[in-house]
Amino acid sequence: MNLSLSEKDIAFREEVRAFLRDKLSPELVAAGRKATSVFVEPEYTLAWQKKLHARGWAAPHWPEAYGGPGWSEMQRYIFASECAIAGAPPLAPMGLNMVGPCIIGYGTPEQKAFYLPRILAGEDYWCQGYSEPQSGSDLASLSLKADRDGDDYILNGSKIWTTHAHHANRMFCLVRTRFDGKPQEGITFLLLEMNTPGIQVDPIITLAGEHELNQVFFDNVRVPISNRLGEENDGWTVAKYLLEFERSGGSSAGLEAALKRLRTLIMDSGNEDAGLRARLEAASILLEAISTTEQRIVASLSAGRPPGPAASMLKVQRTEMMQRIDELAVEASGQFANVYEPATWYPESNASPVGPEALTVATAKYLNNRAGSIYGGSNEVQRNIMAKAVLGL
Repeated sequence: MNLSLSEKDIAFREEVRAFLRDKLSPELVAAGRKATSVFVEPEYTLAWQKKLHARGWAAPHWPEAYGGPGWSEMQRYIFASECAIAGAPPLAPMGLNMVGPCIIGYGTPEQKAFYLPRILAGEDYWCQGYSEPQSGSDLASLSLKADRDGDDYILNGSKIWTTHAHHANRMFCLVRTRFDGKPQEGITFLLLEMNTPGIQVDPIITLAGEHELNQVFFDNVRVPISNRLGEENDGWTVAKYLLEFERSGGSSAGLEAALKRLRTLIMDSGNEDAGLRARLEAASILLEAISTTEQRIVASLSAGRPPGPAASMLKVQRTEMMQRIDELAVEASGQFANVYEPATWYPESNASPVGPEALTVATAKYLNNRAGSIYGGSNEVQRNIMAKAVLGL
């Protein structure tokens, strides 16, 4: 496997760097670095998306026929890496990275013509209606009921842990349209508007004091059958397709940049904790291994080969490395007196954090990112996939 860049790739990298220098404002960089999860407030992500859309770069993984830039796998990897290194805020993933590809794969011509341009332009902000109070990791047990009534489905039930539902104007949602037979064979995939009568969004405040999650209630909510993606009772097929995009893709460059900033902060502070420094270097070595796995996947995709179980491997490695870096940041914050005054995680607090600005969100990130090894398919499930696909167990 040749991991070196060709002259064409190097020229493309310089083009990306020039664009980032010109269009990426300090305000956008600050918003990205202060974010405590992959979800940044829409006022920043949509502003950045509009700049990318104007250049034709908002959806690197989309086919060129639907508004993608027509890049190679290596170009996509370079773009993701350079954006992370420059500190660009991550774009909201639900529309561009998740439901968008599903609409391309399973949508009718009318659905593609309506939704895809709106997703690219940032006119629609999406949330995901998957988990339910009794159906989290066992998603196939979901019970949000959808009864047929003429040209509509009538929805009753609830969804939980719905990220940014309070910002979203649209949701892609899994519903139960049949209760007999295998659970996976009675699920349907719907696209719906959040202002539909009967939808109620209640906030869930996290341990970090942030409003990112919600519970969404459905009381006789009417959704047109024309908003169904794929066939009735075949939503599980669409959902599995979507998970391929949720678990793979992206770049570990963001983790590399975060670890580099943390190392610089610790070294510049004069920290003499040999144990902390050793853990930093151990994390750096593991991150190099993750990057190598990532580049192998890029090489496989470029050759037309699917990533296979390597996608599960990357999901485990990236989320656990993210948590490891968070732990190191929290540990480093303890080296500074009163980095957090009481209740500074809470927006309504008037207390002001002291110490390095880079550590003012360390604890909130740690608390938020504990979920990283659960969402998108828990890491335990991913290890089972690897055990079967790689070791034959």
